[in-house]
Amino acid sequence: MILDYVTKIKANIAIHTNIKATSILDGSYNSIFMGRSLNFEDLREYIPGDNIRDIDWKASSRSRMLLVKRYIAEKKHNIMIVFDSGAKMNAHTDEMEIKKDVAIYSAGTLAYLAYSNGDFVGSLYNVDGKMRFFPLRSRLYDIEHFLSSYDKDIVNSQKSDLNKSLEYLMKNFRRKMVVFVVTDMQGIASVSEQLLKKLMCQHDILFISVNDVDFTGGHTFKVDSNRYVPRFLTDDKKLAKMEKEMKQSMKEKNSKMLMRHAIISTEVGSKENLTYKITELLERHRYANIR
Repeated sequence: MILDYVTKIKANIAIHTNIKATSILDGSYNSIFMGRSLNFEDLREYIPGDNIRDIDWKASSRSRMLLVKRYIAEKKHNIMIVFDSGAKMNAHTDEMEIKKDVAIYSAGTLAYLAYSNGDFVGSLYNVDGKMRFFPLRSRLYDIEHFLSSYDKDIVNSQKSDLNKSLEYLMKNFRRKMVVFVVTDMQGIASVSEQLLKKLMCQHDILFISVNDVDFTGGHTFKVDSNRYVPRFLTDDKKLAKMEKEMKQSMKEKNSKMLMRHAIISTEVGSKENLTYKITELLERHRYANIR
């Protein structure tokens, strides 16, 4: 199999890596999910954004520069990526990129980081009620397989049932995993809190929300009817105000729900800012574990 998706994702990571992301990509990823339950590895120079708790003050005073401790995890991680589905994933983000593509790059970035650390990565999603499951593996071939399969399957997918995918996860997996749910604002709102509570007893849960283009502006494509929304509707100021209020209300409800369960999340809208967004998500999860 030609690793088309993996190659593109590696290139995207290399192009858009910034100083903050470098601390994850150069090996600090190892400590993301384990908190302080780690083995000391070495020291490196402090980078803005590092946790001040990791600073080795004695070594820093001797070298006259700030040095932070790096750790290696005591065991490998099991990473499960749960994709949302349905026609909505063929719509656009606010950066006019296809939501499906941003979802694939988000999952691919996480999967590549996990692969680089020797972790196991799997994926699952459903297409109009039919489950698609890809077991935990540690090869680039397997990452390419589930990314390309999702890309092909979602083209003709109509219905979205994120709860069904999460129920499948809860019923079939007993081993502890770090679960990344790649969805959108509507998908988060649809998740059953009761189901979420049960999942969190066994796994770490994080959300990546792919945003939506605004209804106004003449660029809204109605995926179920395969046409753009007429201009006289998208230019309507009352509709624009209603849409803005509706989005804000849903975003606030989602935020409160995730906060109630101490779930870390991030919002993405383009492939360009993915590396920073994923890095920030992982760092926030790490600090939450430390506390």
